[in-house]
Amino acid sequence: MSKLVIGVCGGSASGKTSICRDIILKLSNHRVNIISQDNFYKPLDQTINTDNYNFDHPDAIDFDNFYSAIHTLKNGKSADIPIYDFKTHNRLKDKTHFIPESDVILVEGILIFSDIKCRELYDIKIFIETDGDLALIRRILRDTNERDRTLESVIDQYTMFVKPSYEQWVLPTKKYANIIIPNAEYNYVAIDMLMHHINRLL
Repeated sequence: MSKLVIGVCGGSASGKTSICRDIILKLSNHRVNIISQDNFYKPLDQTINTDNYNFDHPDAIDFDNFYSAIHTLKNGKSADIPIYDFKTHNRLKDKTHFIPESDVILVEGILIFSDIKCRELYDIKIFIETDGDLALIRRILRDTNERDRTLESVIDQYTMFVKPSYEQWVLPTKKYANIIIPNAEYNYVAIDMLMHHINRLL
């Protein structure tokens, strides 16, 4: 039996994870798991200067394996997905993240609507809109605390790659969304309406 797959898209630090956590909390009587686009970054050769590498471009994502994992889970099977290390920009060797059979699969990432094959697997497509200044502050806090980045490097990357790529590759995919949620972290009405729709489908 095909499982419910929900795609949650939006810019970097837009609140995608918060929405996914809300859905999991409200669906505590179901088996719900998350698969993140971030796990499917292509491994980088050590000779590549990551300061000049655009992680927000569709070519940075291994969409073939991403599609395979989503397809497997949608068909009611378990899946092993890679674990990407943002400090080494490579996948951990001999380690994967096991995702068991699920009733609902949440797929989150900035580029998840970019690939047509993946896009066709989502039963519900959600796009999160967030103020750019707020998203930048969240990104600075995350990358400096969790990924050992300097403030200068985060701002440089945002200016050089993140913002231009959002405008070129992420924002245009909003047209594929079934539901657009502005200010997701505080939009309780939109989240309640979304949960009503999800429960109806389940």
